[in-house]
Amino acid sequence: MNNFDIYVDSAANLTEGMIKETGIKVIPFTCTVNGEERLCYEEGVPFSETAKKFYEDMLNNADIKTSLVSQAAFEEALEGSLSQGRDALLITITQTLSGTYAQAEKARKALSEKYPDAKVYVADAANASLGQGLVAYYAAKQRESGCSAEECYKWVEDNKYRVNSYVTIDDLKYLRKSGRVSTILAVAGAILNIKPMLKADGACPATLAVYSKERGRRKSIDELVNQFTNNVIEPENQTIAITHCNCEGDAQALAERLKQLGAKDVVIEYYDMCTGSHVGPGTLALFFLGKDRRQPATSEKKLFGRK
Repeated sequence: MNNFDIYVDSAANLTEGMIKETGIKVIPFTCTVNGEERLCYEEGVPFSETAKKFYEDMLNNADIKTSLVSQAAFEEALEGSLSQGRDALLITITQTLSGTYAQAEKARKALSEKYPDAKVYVADAANASLGQGLVAYYAAKQRESGCSAEECYKWVEDNKYRVNSYVTIDDLKYLRKSGRVSTILAVAGAILNIKPMLKADGACPATLAVYSKERGRRKSIDELVNQFTNNVIEPENQTIAITHCNCEGDAQALAERLKQLGAKDVVIEYYDMCTGSHVGPGTLALFFLGKDRRQPATSEKKLFGRK
């Protein structure tokens, strides 16, 4: 039943422990830093080292560009499974943040023609960073329980909106550099010490939306805790994930507060470099299983558009 492999692009931000535990295979994004091309994930290289250098380069005003995962890269990776008679489930970053999902779909169609007896599934995770990673992680748990590739794909489609993703951005200048906000708004935000709060919304396809603006770092972290309190379901029975862009102290402090609220398993990782290149150093994000996000939008405002 479980004769299949699970793949993610590196935006899924899985910790080394999660990758080792589940056997999920990671296909890397690439980024360019001051003209130097780098892999956003490389097997055998601690991600914390790669990410820490990346965010230090951002602090030093490096010229940063990111590239999506190509159709050819997806085909090459998945063929490693299909050529051995194994099926494949690929879970990508939400398509509103990257054209990667479209490339994955093209790869699926090409591989299905080349391997007509194989089953290849591609799912949009409706999340980014470790929100996407948690979707894949729990899909792998379904595989462990004996589910087939088709059953795991259906589980993802049925449950991906239960993964709640909340993000606070510390400095708007990185959004300004990436063209996500205007210079005027970024300067005004800096003067007023405004910290935008983002969440993965309930739209189909999902995107990151601004739902609140807090004044000051302390209040923005308090808001992450508030969303956890209001939306988490059975925190003691799940893995809670925190990612950060070179602000590990804040991540550790947030984890301790969540443990006081019932969380037992909290993992911390550097924020992935794909979307991290837009939000920048100081960003802190929280991911957990909770209430279904598919509710009518009210005052939320779309922040990120598809590249």
